[in-house]
Amino acid sequence: MKRTLFDDEHLMFREAVRRFVEKEVTPYHDQWEHDGIVPRDLWLKAGAAGFLAMAAPEVYGGLELNDFRYNVVLTEELTRAGASGVGFGLHNDIVLPYILTYGTDEQKQRWLPQMISGEMITAIAMSEPNAGSDLAGIQTTAVRHADHYLLNGQKTFITNGINSDLVIVVAKTDLSAGHSGVSLLVVERGMAGFAHGRNLDKIGLKAQDTAELFFHNVKVPLNNLLGGEGQGFYQLMFQLPQERLSIAVIAVAACEAVLEMTIKYCQEREAFGRPIGKFQHNRFKLAEMKTEVEIARVFVDRCITELNAGNLTAAEAAMAKWWTTELQKRVVDDCLQLHGGYGYMMEYPIAKAFLDTRVQTIYGGTTEIMKEIIGRAMGF
Repeated sequence: MKRTLFDDEHLMFREAVRRFVEKEVTPYHDQWEHDGIVPRDLWLKAGAAGFLAMAAPEVYGGLELNDFRYNVVLTEELTRAGASGVGFGLHNDIVLPYILTYGTDEQKQRWLPQMISGEMITAIAMSEPNAGSDLAGIQTTAVRHADHYLLNGQKTFITNGINSDLVIVVAKTDLSAGHSGVSLLVVERGMAGFAHGRNLDKIGLKAQDTAELFFHNVKVPLNNLLGGEGQGFYQLMFQLPQERLSIAVIAVAACEAVLEMTIKYCQEREAFGRPIGKFQHNRFKLAEMKTEVEIARVFVDRCITELNAGNLTAAEAAMAKWWTTELQKRVVDDCLQLHGGYGYMMEYPIAKAFLDTRVQTIYGGTTEIMKEIIGRAMGF
């Protein structure tokens, strides 16, 4: 089925991204997996190429590409290259919208130029050791004083955690107000009491720096409050659909990539004198995966169109996130099975894809939370 989501400008952008990935990412990604982090130099190169904060207005040095399809192109090309350590998606798809939507003119002038250039790498800190999906359960506090908030707490599982220079921190500014007591504070590298913890050892996404963050009596200026005090929970709920759609984009692109490599493998690998794809069971399994991935592609592309039009609902984003990531788990597992013993060897890309895939149904809201969102939208 011909894909009709993109215009000529997006196709030209894809070619530019693909060349960048082939030159600046693919040759080095194995080393980054070993190192557990992507070098900051890559961010500067991406900024110079125009691949960071593309939606930022021209007045701040951005391209003003306020079209999520450009984000999709970048994500798809990185995913298909197996470049799971490159944290551009978090920077572009998740953090930037908070700055653009809730930031003051002064905040935008202060942060956007460096976000665009790659000099300032961003992160968002929601999860804590004792609070994941339940944002109301966070224990990080921010007590207001004359000209600052005093921030105390700990965050974990933070993508771009080691490299991050600017972190949107979810904190409680009013312990008695429940959801209405949550605010978003922007913490910057170098603030006294702000510490980057260890780079967490994960089963997959090895090149992605995922870290703990610590805040001990950090004096966060009042003008680093993002949006209104007590508005944090509602800001998060408004922005989370795009984050979840971004994860769905990764899921479908990953499915397509592993299916393509597996079809090729099944055409070349022989058993009992013929390609293994010729056996009915294998052929049927490939046919099933091809069909389901095509269905997922159509739905996610529709969600992208709805997001661009401002019509994507939280429930629809949840549908896309849970179904495509669960599909990704099944497809990658079945594709590894078709590789046989070689699928268990790290020299084959399918093995890395298997490890990278597992977290997809967890971060950004677990499958169970996604179903809860959909169920409540149905009136239950």
